[in-house]
Amino acid sequence: MSTNDLANYINGQWVVPDTTDLLEVTNPATLEQLARVPLSVAGEVERAVEAASAAFVEWRRVPANERVRYLFRLRELLETHFDDLAQTITQECGKTLAESRGEMRRAVENVEVACGIPILMQGYNSEDIARGVDEIMIRQPLGVTAIICPFNFPGMIPFWFMPYAIACGNTCIVKPSEKVPLTMRKIFELIDQLDLPPGVLNLVNGAKDVVDAILDHPAIRAVSFVGSSPVARYVYSRAAANGKRAQCQGGAKNPVIVLPDANLDTTTRIMADSAFGCAGQRCLAASVAITVGEARHSFTEAIATAAESRVVGYGLDPGVEMGTVISAESKARIEKLIQRGAEEGAKVLVDGRRPQIPGYEQGHFVRPTILQDVPPTGEIAQTEIFGPVLGLIHLDTIEEAIALVNRGQYGNMACLFTSSGAAARKFRYEVEAGNIGINIGVAAPMAFFPFSGWKESFFGDLHGQGHHAVEFFTQTKVVVERWFQEWSRTF
Repeated sequence: MSTNDLANYINGQWVVPDTTDLLEVTNPATLEQLARVPLSVAGEVERAVEAASAAFVEWRRVPANERVRYLFRLRELLETHFDDLAQTITQECGKTLAESRGEMRRAVENVEVACGIPILMQGYNSEDIARGVDEIMIRQPLGVTAIICPFNFPGMIPFWFMPYAIACGNTCIVKPSEKVPLTMRKIFELIDQLDLPPGVLNLVNGAKDVVDAILDHPAIRAVSFVGSSPVARYVYSRAAANGKRAQCQGGAKNPVIVLPDANLDTTTRIMADSAFGCAGQRCLAASVAITVGEARHSFTEAIATAAESRVVGYGLDPGVEMGTVISAESKARIEKLIQRGAEEGAKVLVDGRRPQIPGYEQGHFVRPTILQDVPPTGEIAQTEIFGPVLGLIHLDTIEEAIALVNRGQYGNMACLFTSSGAAARKFRYEVEAGNIGINIGVAAPMAFFPFSGWKESFFGDLHGQGHHAVEFFTQTKVVVERWFQEWSRTF
């Protein structure tokens, strides 16, 4: 292997995997080769599980307040290397530097919340449930856990799970996306400085073979996943069939309703950021704007102007507001779906296909795109595009808009823009989605709230972050005990 080839991190050491199958990692804006990532085989997962299983025996016995001291130290290292990590995200993922910094801020926030594990893991205690009988509920760790990560947020999403898993006393194996492995490589270089007991945290690079090995290994007790809905369903089904806990975040088609009383300037600015931020490659990106009544003409004109004026380029260049999509394949898929929308009858009001970005002509760029009058029952209204494409649908009433939202197969996020409290309450009460925004374009929960999701957007019960993560990574034990007075007199 060359010095540009990545390694796995197993049992506290960097390990060259037993494979010659290497995948190039390239900058999606410049097409510069950044590294080569190994596509590990199942045997590498076995080595990681052996290390994690051995480490769990002692790690679970470490007091919670001592476990979180490692997280306090990790937080400081993440802050010290904050800008370097953000720059790496931009280089391998394509988003702007500001977006990468925002991503890393959310990662740090999750570490901060997990530092509260000594309180978050507390159980319940009830004395004298009967004469001389007490009852206690305690939380204990599961064992070996695994995280399967997506490409779009390589710095943030692993931290929805990882700090909570180890803070609760579990050991953990992380599989980053093979498309963007460098961010997690750098994070594990920081983890290597923590002097964690070997085997508590492990990193295995790879693709589907590694995923399947994780899902099938009997010693792995729980799996966390974020990705597309078809793969989320696959991961959940296979993990559950093998008796594992699973929390699997899937795709989305996030609708936003704009009422006539919404503040036009604010709504347009927020919606442009939601639809086109991260080049639309986030599970909380606005994908469909449903204008109600008189909002149709004013919002359509305003959002089209915002789309046309957005500055697109390399995310490390000053002034750039939107970067690339992840790959040539993604670009081709997005452009094909834009064409499909036109074939279904939508008007391509702003066409972002095949742009020429000076200096980056070979980059994987798609400019912001607006599809007007998208057929509500058409394919394009139901398909997750995962690119900077916003569809516009017009309806006459909020009741019709909510009904359309609820007919969708996904339930990740839904938002409403209005100045009416009554409309806002009706919306948040009736709409079928896990994350709700009122005059918010990206309803991303803070780290102390769960990252919710309904319907085809989530498979499982307990979500990532906060209390849900603590519950997912622990199992409860109820103890009912009686002590007789005559026994106590013998001591």
